[in-house]
Amino acid sequence: MNIEALQGLTIEQIEAALSEKKKQAQADREKEAKAYVQHRDFVIEQMIGMAVDIEQMMVDFKAYCNETMDDQASNLEAYGKLRGNSKGGFAITHTDSTRRVIRIRRTEPQWDERAGKAVGMIRDFLNETVKKHNKKLFQILMTFVERNEEGDLEYARVMNLIQHEDKYTDPRWVEGINLIKESYSNRLKGYGYEFKVAKEDGKWHTINMTFASI
Repeated sequence: MNIEALQGLTIEQIEAALSEKKKQAQADREKEAKAYVQHRDFVIEQMIGMAVDIEQMMVDFKAYCNETMDDQASNLEAYGKLRGNSKGGFAITHTDSTRRVIRIRRTEPQWDERAGKAVGMIRDFLNETVKKHNKKLFQILMTFVERNEEGDLEYARVMNLIQHEDKYTDPRWVEGINLIKESYSNRLKGYGYEFKVAKEDGKWHTINMTFASI
């Protein structure tokens, strides 16, 4: 509304015109907001729907891979190409040498209840003996028996600790190390798979099955 249009109008008429203008602006704003929200929700529904379908495809594909490669492992063992003591990881390559499937055994280190007693004994020894003579070494060794946020021991740290097993002869240290080693086992989490194709230069290219890496 320009100045010329306001000339000759009463204050009441001007206020009414301004009020109408505000109402129209608010209505336009609400219309834009509604359109945005509708489009946003449509995009979310489409993407989530596709993600759910793809997830199910991956679940079905993983189950197919497990079943198929289990069968292939049995055939390989019977044929004599797979060791009887194999842990489950192996690769098969197409006759034309351009395609390959690799099954990877995925494990997770774990320690049973004996590890808790072991850590207690080791901590007691370190606090009462090593801390007095070598504070720096004490701090290093203590980090090796720290637990992570899930309350589990870290495999790499425990292996570092075991490397020092011959450093002391105190019964608490010796027994603690022995208990940690005895309480250790490797839990099978499942199998992972890699699918490879050979490029023209002869190098293997891994088919990317990880969403974030594409």
